[in-house]
Amino acid sequence: MERKIYSQSVTEGALAVAADTSAMTPCAGPVVERTSARLPKWLKITAGFDPEYMRVRRVIRENNLHTVCSEAACPNIRECWGEGTATFMILGKLCTRGCGFCDVLTGRPKGLDTDEPRRLAEGVSQLGLKQVVITSVTRDDLADGGASIFVATLSELRLRDPLVKVELLIPDMRGKMQPVLDILGARPDVFAHNVETVARLYRRVRPGAKLQRSLDILRAAHEYKQRPVVKTGFMVGFGETREEIIELFHQIYETGTDLVTIGQYLRPSEAHLPVVRYYPPEEFVELADIGHDIGFGHVEAGPLVRSSYKAFSQSKELLNKTAALSA
Repeated sequence: MERKIYSQSVTEGALAVAADTSAMTPCAGPVVERTSARLPKWLKITAGFDPEYMRVRRVIRENNLHTVCSEAACPNIRECWGEGTATFMILGKLCTRGCGFCDVLTGRPKGLDTDEPRRLAEGVSQLGLKQVVITSVTRDDLADGGASIFVATLSELRLRDPLVKVELLIPDMRGKMQPVLDILGARPDVFAHNVETVARLYRRVRPGAKLQRSLDILRAAHEYKQRPVVKTGFMVGFGETREEIIELFHQIYETGTDLVTIGQYLRPSEAHLPVVRYYPPEEFVELADIGHDIGFGHVEAGPLVRSSYKAFSQSKELLNKTAALSA
């Protein structure tokens, strides 16, 4: 069992935040709230745009690709791209949902880009990546939620490199299980679907989604005959209570999920949900300990932890165990 805390951060003033004291009493511990763009000291870094960052950006642009790093304004973009890694976002850049926490553009996508899997695989080849994380916008306009593009993308990647490790982070497919099974059938090394928040806050944070639907997807992955490493993640800072976090931990654990990520919600703009509370780094250690004690194979927790941040460092030990069992 392993748990780890990262305390990366973003530049002061990068995100506007506001306090909302109308929510239920949040998780116990020091309360740090902000009503301006100033961030707690543990959320501050300085980082430059080094040559590797510029190379990754060039390859992504040349292949007309999208990344969750840029589309969702991830605060870790300079670090990850500077290390030559990126989390690709397929199915275009317009999402059919409008979640209150997410900076991805909402709109009505037009058609389906069937050449996207080839271009993504070409970009991965140019970057020389051996480990790839792929997520997508939500495409409620498609009958299969875009599952066919996930499958085609994984196929293209492995045509070029049969040994490439792939993590797929999928949307909820409107609760349709066949698209989920189709994606599992493509044999990703890591299968991920994020629950995002506690049950009480779903209507405000994640309208159009249901916690039970997400739990059912994780359970289906756990029960699949050729089981991948199963992963989920959620954010804190919306006004959840400690009791609700513990309850969510248990709900996730009952699905058979192996790995959980926990990060601080950061408000992308004033149009998004306000940050109710900033959790100090030591409290993420406590949350990781709770998850570890419940029995998860790995808990990754920290202020700037995101599902895709250092994804294969998170899952390395679990992947090695899976490989040993199948040998």
